[in-house]
Amino acid sequence: MSTLTEVASGYQTRHTLPLRVELVRQLKRRRTLVMGAILGLLPFVLLIAFAIGGDPSGRNGQITLMDTATASGANFAAVNLFVSAGFLLVIPVALFCGDTVASEASWSSLRYLLAAPVPRARLLWSKLAVALGLSLAAMILLPVVALAVGTAAYGWGPLQIPTGGALDTGTATQRLALTVAYIFVSQLVTAGLAFWLSTKTDAPLGAVGGAVGLTIVGNVLDAVTALGHWRDFLPAHWQFAWADAVQPHPEWSGMIQGAAISITYALVLFALAFRGFSRKDIVS
Repeated sequence: MSTLTEVASGYQTRHTLPLRVELVRQLKRRRTLVMGAILGLLPFVLLIAFAIGGDPSGRNGQITLMDTATASGANFAAVNLFVSAGFLLVIPVALFCGDTVASEASWSSLRYLLAAPVPRARLLWSKLAVALGLSLAAMILLPVVALAVGTAAYGWGPLQIPTGGALDTGTATQRLALTVAYIFVSQLVTAGLAFWLSTKTDAPLGAVGGAVGLTIVGNVLDAVTALGHWRDFLPAHWQFAWADAVQPHPEWSGMIQGAAISITYALVLFALAFRGFSRKDIVS
């Protein structure tokens, strides 16, 4: 009895399921390695595409960011973010956040984690923190590899603005870092959807697919101009507001509104996930 009392008195919630343990578990999973490889290979795919297609600049009357892709490594990194922000970067967020709890349920290991004992809130916090950390790492990996590949191919130089002017290399690096931060914040809605669904189902694919599907629905609704100002409440409406940051004179209002909407939706979804999981009957 004394031994049990000593164990109980020394028990501390913060020592259960340490973040580094959960991080190592997730890093070793095949889906993490595959997603990292896909994001790391994308810049090389685009490099080959531009090499085959030739210089994209000057092919039409209106110059876009895509037309400046080969101007410098910074431009190439910006183009990689532009082509991937709308969908490709949604995948790792949905995957890491949607697979985290549902996979434990599908493996019938969830009840053993809770019996360790790991409090339910601690379990969710650990898994959510690692999932968001991996999502952010995925978003950083893409522009870092793209910047290195673009610099090797096109040289290190200022970021050329399609509308005219340029940002020096130091300013361009800061703006690209800010862009990555904003894309991450804008994807918190997808993270919240995936995480909430992950606590509701034992099928990881259902949680991941559901989050991606709802994100696509949001993009479709944003394209319906008949909705008018109602589109301002859709996170998808602000997903490319980061383009205002890579201008000689940046405009922050769109990014501020987009970030506020994304964080609001995400907090509600995370709260629903914690509330529902705290009452869930764990049978697997």
